[in-house]
Amino acid sequence: MVYKITLIPGDGIGPEVTAATLLVLRATGLEFEFEEVQTGEAALKEYGTPLPEPVLDSLRRNKVGLKGPITTPIGTGFRSVNVGLRQALNLYANVRPARSFEGVSSRYKGVDLVMVRENTEELYSGVEHFVDPEHNAAETISIVTRKASERIVRFAFEYARREGRKKVTAVHKANILKATSGLFLECAQRIAREYPQIKFEDRIVDNMAMQLVLKPEEYDLIVTTNLFGDILSDLCAGLVGGLGVAPSANIGDDVAVFEPVHGSAPKYAGQNKMNPTAMILSACMMLRHLGEAEGAGRIEAAVRAVLKEGKVVTYDLGGKASTTAMAEEIARRMG
Repeated sequence: MVYKITLIPGDGIGPEVTAATLLVLRATGLEFEFEEVQTGEAALKEYGTPLPEPVLDSLRRNKVGLKGPITTPIGTGFRSVNVGLRQALNLYANVRPARSFEGVSSRYKGVDLVMVRENTEELYSGVEHFVDPEHNAAETISIVTRKASERIVRFAFEYARREGRKKVTAVHKANILKATSGLFLECAQRIAREYPQIKFEDRIVDNMAMQLVLKPEEYDLIVTTNLFGDILSDLCAGLVGGLGVAPSANIGDDVAVFEPVHGSAPKYAGQNKMNPTAMILSACMMLRHLGEAEGAGRIEAAVRAVLKEGKVVTYDLGGKASTTAMAEEIARRMG
């Protein structure tokens, strides 16, 4: 079978870690047909928009995308392509595993948890504006709906059931944000009753941040709203060594896009020195989504072996290998 995949190399270091990931994917022996499209800065020059319609058309047609990191200007410039993709394709579930790897420097060992984040609304709904002509005050609207809250919580419980996770923790700020976070918590409590075999609890977001630092081993799967999930998922990446080993998936009913959590690091572009692990692990998530668990398992085992040995790894992992060399070593370990 040939898998047709929309390929978005991204900006900055994106093309390099993407090329490294394709090298590893080919070593599985599976057949892929990649339809490459451009977003971000490259698309802006060609199409006048960072998210042109051909990108969305390709993803709707192929149903699966593999995406490198994309630059998002801070404060000014174009809106986040990531947010635009998620809203245009209704990729409502952001899934970010955080797992410890032997050989990756971290303060913790044995961390194995998953963050499931609602991806389409709340403070990232894009409803914001200045409230005065002088631009001295600005307002952002947090939109939380029952439909989206129930959908993401049900997704989290189904994921937990399918993957053998024993506990789901809903994170909120319902003590202060009584309408928006209160609605999310109410939905989580109601959906949880449909899954009596899975333990359920809830945590206020600031307490959750502290608890994750104190005792991450007590948490299994966390489900929360958009902004809280964005912040806490980076915290979770910090528990296991940083964004360089943090993959993610953006999943909707019809389309799924897989990408590393880290940014495009434009100052390192073209140097072939950045860690490709997060992008490679995102491709593993893609393979599991496609039903190719055996191929994903082979890649993950090879990644673990290379990281544990620590000889052919990039500088951030304590080695001297190039991006390409590390990917080649992972492919070689796959046999």
